[in-house]
Amino acid sequence: MAVAANLVNLEAVGKVYGTRALLDGVSLGVNEGDRIGVVGRNGDGKTTLIRILAKLEEPDTGRVTQTGDLRLGVLTQHDSLDPAATIRHEVIGDLADHEWAGDAKIRDVLTGLFGGLDLPGFGQGLDTVIGPLSGGERRRIALAKLLIAEQDLIVLDEPTNHLDVEGISWLAGHLRARRSALVVVTHDRWFLDQVATRMWDVQRGDVYEYEGGYSDYVFARAERERIAATEETKRQNLMRKELAWLRRGAPARTSKPRFRIEAANELIADVPPPRDDAELMKFASSRLGKTVFDLEDVTVQAGPKTLIEHLTWQLGPGDRIGLVGVNGAGKTSLLRALERAARTDGDEQPAAGKIVVGKTVKLAYLSQEVAELDPAKRVLEAVQQVRDRVDLGKGREMTAGQLCEKFGFTKEKQWTPVGDLSGGERRRLQILRLLMDEPNVLFLDEPTNDLDIETLTQLEDLLDGWPGSMIVISHDRYFIERTTDRVFALLGDATLRMLPRGLDEYLERRQRVIDAATPAAAPPPAKQKPSVDARAAKKELQKIERRLDRISDSESRLHTQIADHATDFEKVAGLDAELRELAAERDELEMRWLELAEDA
Repeated sequence: MAVAANLVNLEAVGKVYGTRALLDGVSLGVNEGDRIGVVGRNGDGKTTLIRILAKLEEPDTGRVTQTGDLRLGVLTQHDSLDPAATIRHEVIGDLADHEWAGDAKIRDVLTGLFGGLDLPGFGQGLDTVIGPLSGGERRRIALAKLLIAEQDLIVLDEPTNHLDVEGISWLAGHLRARRSALVVVTHDRWFLDQVATRMWDVQRGDVYEYEGGYSDYVFARAERERIAATEETKRQNLMRKELAWLRRGAPARTSKPRFRIEAANELIADVPPPRDDAELMKFASSRLGKTVFDLEDVTVQAGPKTLIEHLTWQLGPGDRIGLVGVNGAGKTSLLRALERAARTDGDEQPAAGKIVVGKTVKLAYLSQEVAELDPAKRVLEAVQQVRDRVDLGKGREMTAGQLCEKFGFTKEKQWTPVGDLSGGERRRLQILRLLMDEPNVLFLDEPTNDLDIETLTQLEDLLDGWPGSMIVISHDRYFIERTTDRVFALLGDATLRMLPRGLDEYLERRQRVIDAATPAAAPPPAKQKPSVDARAAKKELQKIERRLDRISDSESRLHTQIADHATDFEKVAGLDAELRELAAERDELEMRWLELAEDA
């Protein structure tokens, strides 16, 4: 079996900003075929690491080497597009229409990122001038330009920002199908599970490596912390709580074979489910009564445009709703209509129909815009301005300082002026102030913007015990699945639909709409064979799994025999040899399982 060629090497790399070492003696490598996800807290050095890897920034110490003919594509957080150029010039270059339209890759990228070859979101299509466009639109153009080119290594910094659920799903599939190696920094955990086969966790100057995607990383990190921690600390461990949700609640995303699941289940055996839904519903009903929001034949408009019409719907006590839909379908407009009705005690109504608001509703609305705060105030002062302590229910309460710490503001950071905070830190502070006001209804519009994975996990943990009604709009599929119980969709036809199968069903419905609008094309003959290969792969997978089950049983039996003959050294030596043979066979079968899983 050929060894994958090395593309980039970091040897004892160090980087210091001010008095803080972001990277301290880091040695890493990227090989052909690697797909690496990079995670870590905001400010811990993820972007610095990949900029050094791409030679966009020099390390203070150590060395970075790249293969001489490396074709490297980099998406940074700030593009270098020519503002005077058109999209056609930057993305397509000098190719004639018949040339680029005949290229399957270019068609796929344009359709996946922009919704069609005519770029329906841009007034002049490909001939739109880049200068006046928004940052999100420019970022999609930069991503399209990168993906159309041939690359040996692609380095992406937050590529899912400004993409909707469909765009993120398309990008994951596109990157999986490419032969290029990949290094990606992202806070989108669903995306990491789809594309990554290795993880780099950047923490306090070090980088820890893990095999597998995000779910495998959660398992491995939880296991590492389990070994290092006391029993009580383990019960408090957020990683283990998230692992419990991954194993019990969501569809299994881990790339590990089925026999790995047993180890995960053993690890979270004493961890309760993330949410006690019955208890939360009971508490929410006592706080809210029977009515929260009742909509009767409601029509929602944005200027002259009708976004939703004849909507009869109810948000009840304790409902946790995920709201998804195409851009411009009216998700934010619906929340704003509900917020206006709540703020005016039902006096301000939509264009048609009626919104009934419960008498006890106390609404907190997190919009996409970060609320302006006095930049001279300290973090703790900004929180205490709302209140000094918050009631979490069941006799639990937290002080402003304790909640600050839970949201990643250490005791020292709590005395930082608001004006010195990063965008992600201000977002955290905004959410924190909302929760301190003890609302019983939460509207969260893109709450995950600018938050790192650790903060997202802490927010999810807090919401697990929050008793009230909640609507979440987010392009972060993982966050929606993790925090809500039902998903509703606005598909652009002015109606709201419940999706029993959640976001999978939403993507299927959207794909049917796209297929219906796209002229049918005869499938190329070369695409016929993979289905046969897939069936063969599934059969071999089943065979391997049966053998792995037998190996597991044999290992258990051998361990029992070793315990029974602990004083018979000759017998134990023989049994141990059998164990080593089984372990070697298991490792070979695991590797083959992983190879076949993608084909299947």
